[in-house]
Amino acid sequence: MKKTAFLILFFILFASAAGSAEKPAQRIISLGPVITEELYLLSSGDKLVGCTTWCKRPLAAGQKPKVGNVQEINLESVIALKPDVVLATVLTDPRAVTKLRGMGIRVVEVPNARDFAGLCRVLQLLGEITGQEKEARQIIAEAREQVLALKARIKNLPKVKVFVQVGVNPLVTIGRESFANDLIESAGGENIVAQPGYLQYSREQVLASSPEVMFISSMGFDGEKEKRNWQKFGALKPVMEGRVFILDEYLLCSPTPVSFVETLKTVIRYLHPEVGI
Repeated sequence: MKKTAFLILFFILFASAAGSAEKPAQRIISLGPVITEELYLLSSGDKLVGCTTWCKRPLAAGQKPKVGNVQEINLESVIALKPDVVLATVLTDPRAVTKLRGMGIRVVEVPNARDFAGLCRVLQLLGEITGQEKEARQIIAEAREQVLALKARIKNLPKVKVFVQVGVNPLVTIGRESFANDLIESAGGENIVAQPGYLQYSREQVLASSPEVMFISSMGFDGEKEKRNWQKFGALKPVMEGRVFILDEYLLCSPTPVSFVETLKTVIRYLHPEVGI
């Protein structure tokens, strides 16, 4: 009798657990540009019912209803869109996340990826949320294979010292623990900035560090104008040798696994043109 009661209880608990598993989301709100781009990468753009004003890639994302920017969210707009899930980022206002959950809306806080491996983990998570796990695995496998092949082509070449600029007045750079740094190292380069994250820097520090290549990512400023400003420093090796390059801010700072591969090819071409990629 006891055994029978135990089995009944077991099956009730099992059925309850199975029933509580999250079904693939059909109505998604994305609060991050990279998340939005990766949803389209997973053929789930049709499930996106809302996103932020910063979500502009691909072009179709620009036509979706907007619920705010990456930090400030219009809760009324979110509720009106009746999402199955809201995909938040580390920049999303935590108060908004708490309020949405308090109203019974599912919110998934997507981890902040800082390198290629992290990008792959995020894509796999989005694949699970959208029911596109198989497609996510395939995209990740192909991207990993390409990254490994590219690294193999430059692994025996000397390291190239690189400086990355992402801001002016004050001058801002990116150090370790970032996409930019992962791209540089994967391309056979060495970031002259050893500290992690975004940092204020000076032109004097750049000159003292003697970079061989400079990348300017125009995040809200005129990259070409800033490139011309560096021409005043004729003794700087990248200026002398014409190795100051402009890189798209989305590709450098917020790539997907697929765009990471394409950006890696570009960075390798700039650092090691002799490879012929």
